Amino acid sequence: MKKVKRTTIYDIAAKLGITASSVSRALNNSSQVNEKTRELIIKTADELNYKRNTLASNLRKGHSKTIGVVVPRINQNFFSNVIAGIEETTYQKGYNLIICQSGEVHDKEIQCVNTLINQHVDCIVISVSADSYDYQHLQNVLDHGIQLIQFDRVAEELETLKVINDNEQASFEAVAHMIDNGYKRIALLEGPQNLNIFRQRKNGYLRALADRKVPIIDELIIENAWTKELGANATRKLLNLPEPPDAIFASTSDFSALGVLEVANAMNIKVPSELGICGYSNEAFTQITSPSITTIDQFSVYMGNTIGNLFFQEVANSDVAVKPKIISIKPELITRGSTAKKS
Repeated sequence: MKKVKRTTIYDIAAKLGITASSVSRALNNSSQVNEKTRELIIKTADELNYKRNTLASNLRKGHSKTIGVVVPRINQNFFSNVIAGIEETTYQKGYNLIICQSGEVHDKEIQCVNTLINQHVDCIVISVSADSYDYQHLQNVLDHGIQLIQFDRVAEELETLKVINDNEQASFEAVAHMIDNGYKRIALLEGPQNLNIFRQRKNGYLRALADRKVPIIDELIIENAWTKELGANATRKLLNLPEPPDAIFASTSDFSALGVLEVANAMNIKVPSELGICGYSNEAFTQITSPSITTIDQFSVYMGNTIGNLFFQEVANSDVAVKPKIISIKPELITRGSTAKKS
């Protein structure tokens, strides 16, 4: 199909026999254009299907009214809900979103960030990938004078606005709940320890064991079991130990917890009477599995709302030097059938 040429102000000017600057003034409601001429120009623009280049117009005013969002996985409920929460807030202010997915790949994350810088966005919101090991690309955002807001997974060494969860306390409450329900050999499926959130969740697990005077057993702590497939592989290994765990805390995600549940079912291990399971993030499917999965709600839509509101607060205070804010949102343990008290 032949590409249709986009109508410009020069096309409108040529049709009416006037200057492009007169067309521009009319379309911008300038008082220098009389009402009769303005109406004619607007009518002609409609006839030619003219669409304003809002990005160029906004850039001339010193902003693009566009926010870039970079997440590891768009199809995970947590990240899609955060994006929805941001959009709820920014739409009301006339801002648009550009959404990028890193796919948990550091080089792709860098490419996403550079693309957004080149698009002249007013702000970049990011949750870093599990593959991230260097954050010069985020420093580059700041060096370009672009607002940077990190959420959930953050580069702690960078002084930026951050919206996070209290991951350690949430994990403490989850493991304490399982211990109080009679589970004693609780395994941990942990995520990449280069990411602060997974270090914090491990700390919460260890603190709960110490608080309830339950011994720490190294063979029950499995590294990098943070996807459904890795969670399933870790579960097979754990359940084939001479002394297997009687509960598994999939601290990385509900997808990992789903992998645990599928393996338990395949091995005819009864959940929750023989094995307790707790996930993290309150993905929608956790309510409809059998049994339903105990998890931790991170209030993702509210987190997105908070990110959007934080950006606009900073815009309003742009002339005032303020210390970068860190906003922590308390997650909530959602207890369901997978950790029901053992008989």
